[in-house]
Amino acid sequence: MKTYRTAAALLAIACMLAAPLAATAKPARSQTERNRAVITAFAALFYGQRDVRGAFERYVSPDYIQHNANILDGREAAIAALEPMFRQEGSRFEIKRIVVDGDMAVIHLHGRAGAQGKGGTVADIYRLRRGKIVEHWDILQPIADKPLNPHAYF
Repeated sequence: MKTYRTAAALLAIACMLAAPLAATAKPARSQTERNRAVITAFAALFYGQRDVRGAFERYVSPDYIQHNANILDGREAAIAALEPMFRQEGSRFEIKRIVVDGDMAVIHLHGRAGAQGKGGTVADIYRLRRGKIVEHWDILQPIADKPLNPHAYF
């Protein structure tokens, strides 16, 4: 009986000591929160600074799957296809919104490769795994000269 009381007393003391630690411990970030941090950092480097190689080497898996019909799979193939476009004088990529849910992220932006034309609206869709972008789809729509809808695109 004495052993039971001693064990119960030790357990009670351990619980009292652990309570303040549990109250101050930060809860684990959700998958969505972790991926939002990754995709936001990727977007700043890729679209904002137009550092294609830096963004892809840091945030994209080497065996990245590409669903764009004009770009092959793999990180290096994407870098080779995208660097010339991002280097053109007058290129700009203005992020309108970033949406992240679990392992999926969408970046909606107004992109223009070069100084000519109005560019287009882009929805880049990414899938992430263990903090890296592993898959990409894109939806592209050119900006019309005279859209009928006053709030088209963005």
